[in-house]
Amino acid sequence: MTQEMFNCYSSEQPLSMDMILNLTQDGIKLIFDSVSQRLKIIEIYNLSKVKLKYCGKHFNSPQVQPNIEKINSSFGATRPAVYDATQQLFTVNFRGLAFLFPIPADAKFEPNVHGLGSIPLPSKNAAHVNKIYIYGGTGLSDLRIPPIPNSCFCGNIFLEKAEAIIKKDIPMGMTFYLLADNASQGRSPEAKRQPFARSISFGDAVQDVISALGAPHKIFFKSEDKMKIHSKSFSVDKQQTSDYFFNYFTLGVDILLDASTHQVKKFILHGNFPGHYNFNIYHRCNFEIPLPNVTPMMYDPEADDLDLILTACSKWDSLSPYLVKSSQKPVVLNRSSHMNTTNPFGSTFCYGVRNMIVEVMPNHHVASVTIYDPSCLSSDGIDSP
Repeated sequence: MTQEMFNCYSSEQPLSMDMILNLTQDGIKLIFDSVSQRLKIIEIYNLSKVKLKYCGKHFNSPQVQPNIEKINSSFGATRPAVYDATQQLFTVNFRGLAFLFPIPADAKFEPNVHGLGSIPLPSKNAAHVNKIYIYGGTGLSDLRIPPIPNSCFCGNIFLEKAEAIIKKDIPMGMTFYLLADNASQGRSPEAKRQPFARSISFGDAVQDVISALGAPHKIFFKSEDKMKIHSKSFSVDKQQTSDYFFNYFTLGVDILLDASTHQVKKFILHGNFPGHYNFNIYHRCNFEIPLPNVTPMMYDPEADDLDLILTACSKWDSLSPYLVKSSQKPVVLNRSSHMNTTNPFGSTFCYGVRNMIVEVMPNHHVASVTIYDPSCLSSDGIDSP
C-alpha cells in the first residue's frame, strides 16, 4: 500500500470518519469502517475503467453504456428513484447496490416520479450512471458491515473481543473471544462460524498458549534489548538468552515468553490506528481492560473511587486525569534502531499505569497497551516485536 493510495482518514479524530483507499488507476474507492476497520462500501466512480457483469451479461463496458434503459432491463423493477435536489441526481436502489444518475441540465425533472420510465428526458439514453455503490444491507441508509467471509479464514482465527482478567485490581491475563471456521457444521455461513473463548494468564507455559490460540503467525526473538543494562541481574560476562514473541496478527496481539522458563510474561495489544508506525501489520485488538477502584489524582475529599474501562477506542486525555499525576512525564518512544533510523510518523508517548504501559499517539488515541507480569518485573517494560 502506497501513501498516495491511502489518502483519506482523519489524523486528529481517526474514529470520526471512514477510512478510504482510493485506487485511482481503477476508478474505485474502498471505504472501511473506522472502528471495525472492515470494508463496508465499494464505490465505483470512473465507469470507463471497469467492466461490470450481472447474470453473465455486461451492463457496463466500453461498448455498453449504463443508461436508464440498460439498468432497468438488466436488474428489473425497483422502487421509485430517490431524488437529491442539491446535487441534481437521483439514486436507484437495489439490495446491496445503488446507481447514481445525474440529471442533464436541459431535462425538466419533477421530484415526484414513480419508476425509471416516468422520468421526462429528451431521450431514453440521456441519463447515464456516473457512480455505483456496492454495500451490505438494504440501502445506503441501512448499511451493515458484513461478517468476515468464510474464504478469509484459511485456518486463521479472528478476535471479536479481548477482556483483561482482573485480580486484586490489576490485569493478570487475557480472555480472548474468538471466531473460527467450522467447515463441518452445515452449509450456511452462520453455521460454519464457531465462536469460543480462551484464557491465558501470566505464568502459563508455551504449550498452554499454543493449545489456546494455535500456532502463532510468526515468532520473533528479541535480538536488541537496550533496557537490559538497567536490570540488577545484568552482567556483560553472563550469556544472555533471548525472550521471544508469539505474534498473532489476526488477533492484534503479541505474547512475550521468557527464554528460560518459557512462560508468559507480557501481552501487547495493538490499536492499529492509521498514522502509527505499526499500522496495517495487525488487526485491531478490540480490548477491554477494567480499572476498578481508581482514585482521582486531583485531591477531592468528596470524590469516590471510580471504575474505569480502557478500550481500543478510549482517548487518553479523558482517562489520564484519573490514572497519572499531572507531574508525571511520559517516556518518548521513537521506534528507531540501527536497522531503521527514521520514523516518518513521529514519536509516541508511554505512560505507566499499574502493571501496564499505555502508548499514546499525538491525537490522544491509544496505539497499544503492554501488560506485564508484576511478579517478574524488570526494566524491559517497553518491547516492540
